[in-house]
Amino acid sequence: MKPNSQTFDICIVGYGPTGGTLANLIAQCGLSVVVIEREHQMYQLPRAVHFDGETMRVFQSIGIADQLSKKVRINPGMRFVDQQKSVILNWPRPQEIGPQGWHASYRLHQPDLEQLLREKLSSYVNATVMTDTEVVAVIEGSESVEVVCRRAIDASEIVVNTKYVVGCDGANSLVRRLIGSGIEDLGFKEKWLVVDLLLKRERPDLGDHSIQFCDPIRPMTYCRNPGNRRRWEITMLEGETDEDITQSDRIWKLLSPWITADDADLERKAVYTFKSVLADKWRKGRLIIAGDAAHLTPPFMGQGMCAGIRDAANLAWKLVLRVNGDANDGILNSYQQERAPNVREFIETAIRLGGLINTMDGEKAIEKSHSTSNGAARMSSLLPPLGVSNLDGLISGSSPHSGSLFSQPILRNGKRLDDEIGYSPVLIVRNKLPKNIVPKIPVLDGQTHSNLIDILNNLDVSAVLVRPDKYIADSAKSQNEVANLAVSGLSIPLSNIKEREMTK
Repeated sequence: MKPNSQTFDICIVGYGPTGGTLANLIAQCGLSVVVIEREHQMYQLPRAVHFDGETMRVFQSIGIADQLSKKVRINPGMRFVDQQKSVILNWPRPQEIGPQGWHASYRLHQPDLEQLLREKLSSYVNATVMTDTEVVAVIEGSESVEVVCRRAIDASEIVVNTKYVVGCDGANSLVRRLIGSGIEDLGFKEKWLVVDLLLKRERPDLGDHSIQFCDPIRPMTYCRNPGNRRRWEITMLEGETDEDITQSDRIWKLLSPWITADDADLERKAVYTFKSVLADKWRKGRLIIAGDAAHLTPPFMGQGMCAGIRDAANLAWKLVLRVNGDANDGILNSYQQERAPNVREFIETAIRLGGLINTMDGEKAIEKSHSTSNGAARMSSLLPPLGVSNLDGLISGSSPHSGSLFSQPILRNGKRLDDEIGYSPVLIVRNKLPKNIVPKIPVLDGQTHSNLIDILNNLDVSAVLVRPDKYIADSAKSQNEVANLAVSGLSIPLSNIKEREMTK
């Protein structure tokens, strides 16, 4: 071993929400993990402002959802209005708890989330974080990877030896370049000014909904964020420069129809180029990418960060199974097979909504936005399935339900499903298993938890095999099929952790 070297099972490059989520899930499963972050400390200003109920389930698996729920705001939905402020598309978000066990849509202050992720990760003795540290070289071998890092404080080098490297290092990802991935441009590229404000006084007239102002000349977006935080996103016109449009006087002039400097302070201003791109290769050997390193979406659905969190939830348990020797190398190929079609649907829908914001032909844009017209058109939340995969043979086949998200009911003991099973697979069965079947994974039955019967009835099955990321791996109708699910190759991705005792 080289001087000043350290060995870990998994190395993550980048400590944003995706990297922080992935690190927590891997550490929870018992592997050693190191996160390498070039910045000294967490970025304290707003960035991502939205996540959904599925994403909250991932935070629940990590163990921070209840804390996070005290810091966020339930989002009532989004409205698209024309130049006369008439609603042309309404996207209401239910205010009651939904099938995921959480609300459908939340507004957040990203530093609040990142702080909770970092605090949780610090509780694991098998997790290490190196800040002020930059990756300068990656040397891939047949059995491991050497990651050469340089510390900013003294320019000293550290060599990290690891089995896999995951690049959660953003749009300009070093790891993506090392993989040699091309980029598919899905056709949307626009420069927007993003302005975050802190209200000095109450402004209830601004409303609680997110508003997309569909102006073909200068489209804008308004977001009602937690506490006194408010955001405007303003499209830049041809000929406008970053320097000019970020001048305070210019910003207040643009915002003058809604708010003035007497009402709020400028917290942050930044110019972003909103893009729609998809990396064509998410893995090469022991190098993998996730989050913005793998895909970028326009912000009109609030799904940018959510996509990265889904990546982490999909990838973590597969890495753990692979490192523990419970799965072959091909299990890691299923990551892109499943995630790329899912994220593509979100990106393409966001592009259509972006077209609605910019269009002069509202009716044509509404027709393209997957909505139905009934007065003002209404849009429903997307729940696209995963791409097709047999998990490299861990499951025998696939059912019509494979790749669909499984709901989260309340169990007989009052616990939510995910609190009971954690980041683990579970077999949901209508009736108790015969005593001669010894399952490899936790089992919950409808005889004990009667509300599971309703879910199975809706799916028209006798059993479902649910993955750690809460998607359905397979389903069964006959008793023989149920027995096969109980002994499938989908094992618990927990090492050195006491076997979980399920509710009786």
